[in-house]
Amino acid sequence: MGDVGEPGRGPAQPGAPLPTFRWEQIRPHNLPGDKWLVIERRVYDISRWAQRHPGGSRLIGHHGAEDATPMSRHVLPRRVVTRSSGSIWPEPSGRAACSGSLLTSPFPWSSSPSSGETTMLCLDRRTFEMGHTGRVPGIFKIPGDKSLRGRTFGSRRACPVPGGPVYQDCQDAFHAFHQDLNFVRKFLQPLLIGELAPEEPSQDGPQNAQLVEDFRALRQAAEDMKLFEAKPAFFALLLGHILAMEVLAWLTIYLLGPGWVPSTLAALVLATSQAQCWCLQHDLGHTSVFRKSQWNHLAQQFVMGQLKGFSAHWWNFRHFQHHAKPNIFHKDPDVTVAPVFLLGESSVEYGRKKRRYLPYNHQHLYFFLIGPPLLTLVNFEVENLAYMLVCMRWMDLLWAASFYSRFFLCYIPFYGVPGALLLFVAVRVLESHWFVWITQMNHIPKEIGHEKHRDWASSQLAATCNVEPSLFIDWFSGHLNFQIEHHLFPTMPRHNYRRVAPLVKALCAKHGLSYEVKPFLTALVDIVGSLKKSGDIWLEAYLHQ
Repeated sequence: MGDVGEPGRGPAQPGAPLPTFRWEQIRPHNLPGDKWLVIERRVYDISRWAQRHPGGSRLIGHHGAEDATPMSRHVLPRRVVTRSSGSIWPEPSGRAACSGSLLTSPFPWSSSPSSGETTMLCLDRRTFEMGHTGRVPGIFKIPGDKSLRGRTFGSRRACPVPGGPVYQDCQDAFHAFHQDLNFVRKFLQPLLIGELAPEEPSQDGPQNAQLVEDFRALRQAAEDMKLFEAKPAFFALLLGHILAMEVLAWLTIYLLGPGWVPSTLAALVLATSQAQCWCLQHDLGHTSVFRKSQWNHLAQQFVMGQLKGFSAHWWNFRHFQHHAKPNIFHKDPDVTVAPVFLLGESSVEYGRKKRRYLPYNHQHLYFFLIGPPLLTLVNFEVENLAYMLVCMRWMDLLWAASFYSRFFLCYIPFYGVPGALLLFVAVRVLESHWFVWITQMNHIPKEIGHEKHRDWASSQLAATCNVEPSLFIDWFSGHLNFQIEHHLFPTMPRHNYRRVAPLVKALCAKHGLSYEVKPFLTALVDIVGSLKKSGDIWLEAYLHQ
């Protein structure tokens, strides 16, 4: 074992003893251009590589200066090599050459901070350097992996965004977001700069070590039970019934004409189809359908692009952040909704600072006007288009264009342009109601606030609750009524949530953690109640603090 390392030390040399780091040395490396990450007690400098992270730079940045092991099994695909042109992250100067496959070619990085900036990541007790994000060519070698010779790694350019502070080992996050850990570790090796000192805890801060150990044993038990293996027939049936509803809606207008009754029926069928598309693309985005990540991503682009008119990359960009840091301000985009709505701790903050952009004590009322009706129709449409243009996701733009072309070519002959536009708006509004109520019933009533630096299981349980299952609720919600299980095991196929739920419930009972299950209607009412409670807290702080 090497001596205690110096912050900023370069990558570990092959064969040399690894330097060790204390948490007090890792904490300062949490800047946009200087980020370390701890995974399984190994420390990684991810500064240069963060922009090339397949899950997005913001996602991995949220785990800077902490142990990201729980996250890693979900964000990176089973096989990180992609079809996109370009090279791997640049190999830092002075790094010893390694034997094995050599991957080369210039890579267009997304931003250009000073070349001296670095970001560090900790994984497997070792520290990895991700390097600067300047526009430079680079080479990357994978020791002993002949299967990848001549292949390229990386995704298209990502939008640069800074990450928040993190001070813990990310091991459970690393496992939650990545499938093929051995494969991922090959790409981490060039980023390795050291490991945690033996006397240092895996987590920087108060952690329940026994809970962490028990959760990892539970995950291993789920793997032994083959609960991470998907049933192809289940997902084929889902896709089949979505396509059948699309055809049924068109046949309704074709056979019955564009009257009010047939149009209303067609809009309801299309909205149901669109809602189920959200569920299926969600499964594909979590790589829980096919064994190969490339197949999941291709199928997700088809469902999200051709069947819905949205960008799969945009969805993954925001949704993976939600899973990594649920209900955490400025890290989970689903709850970073101020100043339109105030949730959790933001109510007191806005009240004390005398901020009154809207009548927040009535937000539970205007929620019905601008929340469920407009989220998909306005907010998602604008955000999705902006993402594709700013991040130059031209293929996603073509997929989305194919959806709009198909939709209007199918319905303009019956309605004309104004009528087809009205049908589209009606479908989006109905779909938006479904999306808001179903996705928020598990989160809005739970704890919402700033980063608490909890272990993976505790952070997920604090931000989620379940809804009582039934065959209809399981289908209608896309099994998101098992939100606890889904957040603990994001890559698990949803048809296995029922099987793993008793194990999770037993774990919670052992450690005195809340495993909350609500009736469906109660969960919906609690959304409005939470908004009202937050509004009342804001008003009290605004008037008296």
